[in-house]
Amino acid sequence: MTVPYQTSTPDPTPAASSTNPKRSMSRSQKILFFVTGWLIVLMPFLFWWNTWFGRHLSDPQITEYLHDEKKPRHIQHALVQLGDRMSRNDAATKQWYPDVLRLAINPVEEIRNTDAWVMGQDSSGMGFHEALLKMLQDPSPMVRGNAALSLVRYGDTTGRSQIVALLQPAHITAPTDGKIVDADRPGTAIHQGGLIVKLSERGSSTPIEIRSPIPGRIRSAAQAGASVASGAEIAVVDPATEQVWEALRALYVIGQPDDLNAVLPYQRDLPNISNDIRQQAMETEKAIRSRAAAAQP
Repeated sequence: MTVPYQTSTPDPTPAASSTNPKRSMSRSQKILFFVTGWLIVLMPFLFWWNTWFGRHLSDPQITEYLHDEKKPRHIQHALVQLGDRMSRNDAATKQWYPDVLRLAINPVEEIRNTDAWVMGQDSSGMGFHEALLKMLQDPSPMVRGNAALSLVRYGDTTGRSQIVALLQPAHITAPTDGKIVDADRPGTAIHQGGLIVKLSERGSSTPIEIRSPIPGRIRSAAQAGASVASGAEIAVVDPATEQVWEALRALYVIGQPDDLNAVLPYQRDLPNISNDIRQQAMETEKAIRSRAAAAQP
């Protein structure tokens, strides 16, 4: 049987495609797209690279960074590099010791804090011991604590009370009467200088920002909306693990029976106390008790 000839219906798709062709990116658009994507990846890396204290600095760079008063992190970077080299008994670092002494009274707290640690890396440094003793009177608890820890390397126990203080939580009080307008939540990890509470002072439209004097974890904080009086406690911050670890290690060497009240709480089996901290606390207690027994007639 013959199949009659049928006229096929034209496919409308090609016609639609020819009248509305698919647009492709031009070469310049592709380049722009690639560069934008590359910058998205590159910029965080560059930021990290420029702020990472482990990045090696040449001797000229160390000299330059130690005098870069406009960029405190540059000074810190150079100090960290110096501290590392001093711990390896690099004699070439002595050329910068006058700068290390000079920075002990720098107005930037973070620089003084790092500087106190650096001076503990070489107990033979001329003038370091005296500078560290003066830093025990620094207004910053972290600077005082680092100075005290460094003094232990000199066989100097003058800063023992400051080391014990490193194990204590920071109790933060209201600088004036006012109302809490914002506060961070208990349990939140916080760095030194981190914002904890905003306090609205009567008659002022700009709230006072109250920051943590130590790194650690917020134990408690006043709730938003609460009215507080000047001097009232508005937050408590527990010290950071690294701070506790260094303090316990120092007290292992110089601790006295009076310090046990600060040491024993870190032997508790609590979520925020690591096994390493608990073990160090127990070893520190044993060392203190053994030293006290040996001192008895």
